[in-house]
Amino acid sequence: MEDLLNKEPVKRVSQKLKHFDESLSVIVLDSSARTAQDAANSLNTEVGSIVKSLFLRTKNSFLLCLVAGDKRCSLNKIKKILNEKDVSMGSADQVKEITGFTIGGVSPVAHLNPLKIYIDESLSRFKNIYGAAGHPNCVFKIDFENLQKITNGEVMDISE
Repeated sequence: MEDLLNKEPVKRVSQKLKHFDESLSVIVLDSSARTAQDAANSLNTEVGSIVKSLFLRTKNSFLLCLVAGDKRCSLNKIKKILNEKDVSMGSADQVKEITGFTIGGVSPVAHLNPLKIYIDESLSRFKNIYGAAGHPNCVFKIDFENLQKITNGEVMDISE
């Protein structure tokens, strides 16, 4: 396997993590973390401790919802929060263009463009949580409080 740490999206995440806290780093997995279940299996942890980064679009903007791996993001709750009728998943092309990541490796941090970020409060159940780090085989470990700080995300109930 090529050196994943040298891939541009992974380097972007790694730099953001190091800038925030020297002790944070990208973990390269032997197996895929493309889905929350894959990541949980690879890390031998609960699926809920995996952060799903869901890229949504509204009529005029994009946002990222960080949801526990064992929960589903509630579009109805997001619509109410934003007071928007039209909220849906962004396309793969939009994800790549706005975040700089491809689906399966969308990180909670180090996006190419600024994004409003909502963090589901259910992630606070876990001592450590794991976010994607720019590639389906790369993740990083962080605690809930620092996830909120590094993303500047707004914590709320956005899951069903």
